[in-house]
Amino acid sequence: MKDMNYKNLAINNSRDTSLRELAGPLFRRKGLLITTFLSIFAIVILAGVVVPPSYKSQMAVLVNRERVDPLVTTEGTTQMNSNAANPVTVEEINSEAELILSQDVLKKVVIETGLNHRQSSLGWLFPKKSEDEKVESAVKALAKQLKIKNATNSNMIDVSYSSSDPQLSYAVLNSLGKFYVDKHVEVHRPPGSFQFFANETQKYHDALQNSELNLKNFSRNEGVAAPDVERTDLAVTIAASIGQLHTAEQAVAADEERIRNDEAHIKQTPHRVSTQEASSPADKLLEELGASLLAAQTKRSQLALKYEPSHPLVQEADQEIDQTEAAISEAEKTRYVTQDTDVDPTYELLREDLVKTGADLAAQRAAAAASKRSIENMQTEMVKLDQKALTQQDLLREEKANEDNYLLYLGKREQERTSDALDSTRIANVAIAVPPAIPVLPVYSIRMVILVAFGLATLMSIGLAYTFDYFDSSFHTPAQVIDMMGIPVVIAVSKKTA
Repeated sequence: MKDMNYKNLAINNSRDTSLRELAGPLFRRKGLLITTFLSIFAIVILAGVVVPPSYKSQMAVLVNRERVDPLVTTEGTTQMNSNAANPVTVEEINSEAELILSQDVLKKVVIETGLNHRQSSLGWLFPKKSEDEKVESAVKALAKQLKIKNATNSNMIDVSYSSSDPQLSYAVLNSLGKFYVDKHVEVHRPPGSFQFFANETQKYHDALQNSELNLKNFSRNEGVAAPDVERTDLAVTIAASIGQLHTAEQAVAADEERIRNDEAHIKQTPHRVSTQEASSPADKLLEELGASLLAAQTKRSQLALKYEPSHPLVQEADQEIDQTEAAISEAEKTRYVTQDTDVDPTYELLREDLVKTGADLAAQRAAAAASKRSIENMQTEMVKLDQKALTQQDLLREEKANEDNYLLYLGKREQERTSDALDSTRIANVAIAVPPAIPVLPVYSIRMVILVAFGLATLMSIGLAYTFDYFDSSFHTPAQVIDMMGIPVVIAVSKKTA
């Protein structure tokens, strides 16, 4: 009955493995566990210290059709490609990845970064190589060290490179991105388009300068800057001069008629006219005759006192009185007339008008003759201006055509220049989305090395302890004795080392 209880107890213990039984091999192989742990930990730490740290630089290439290159034509309007809306395929992404690893691109990277001159630590074991062999070896090593992968369901290509020199890691990826873009440009873009438009632009630039020089020489040699404008102004002047000529001819005809009219009126008009006339009696004569009559009467009266009326003296006095009275009667009938004359104003006006009209006629005739000569000269000059205008229009058309062609090819050249400039970062469907940077921290830090050493030492020491315990043929637990030999165990004593 007691044996049965021991047996049942051993079976239950064998089935219900405790944590102590599970950790038993570790305690039994404690020395091996500690020795292995310390050894592996020390080896990994030593390797982490001795081996130079590795610095990894990364860049990302985006494959996408965000920019579409226009078709290269000489037309003024830009034609765009029609396949811009097509999504990027996996084959295109893989093609770009293979283009990154192309031999000519890697060779340029190796030469620029000097990877062909970097000797490995085991280089002394191998014979010396030529420069080409060094370059080829460096290209193969670079192709193996470059890590290129494409994330699932994305258009990104991740490129990474690790080395012990952070500057070298950055330089390799920087050169790789530059030469890869150049290679992509060379593969996908038509060669020589920019140079063609640059040559055409220079040609029409020279032609435009020549046309402008011809225009300057034309203006300098012909002495006219705008023959069309001068011809228009001259036509207006000629029309005005013709009007003035007609006015002068009309004035000449009017003056001639006026002169004839003035001459006819002058012949009929007297030179002088009476301006004032006055009449008066002979008062002074009457006074003298009255005095003579009074003297004669006084004399007769005196004679009558002395002589008879028949006396000759008295008769003589009477006769004198009669003559005086007759003279007085005659004097009373006589009147004196006073008349003033002056130049006739009508005659004078006609004479002045005739002189003035003659002077005006001479002036009008001279003006008419001068207008005729001026009109003839201006008409001759207008014909010359017509010829000069035609010549200038030919020069202007030539200059305009050269300018249009120059501007057209200049725009095309700048368009190609812009495309080439954009190609350095984004050509059709490729862009360096994440440019490389100089790594600051190594890939594995001291803390990570310690953690890796601790984890690796722990796993290997525990695994080695369980392995040695597994291959050990001795019994370690009462359950093993019961299972293997079927003998009940009363008491178990642990093995003591001497």
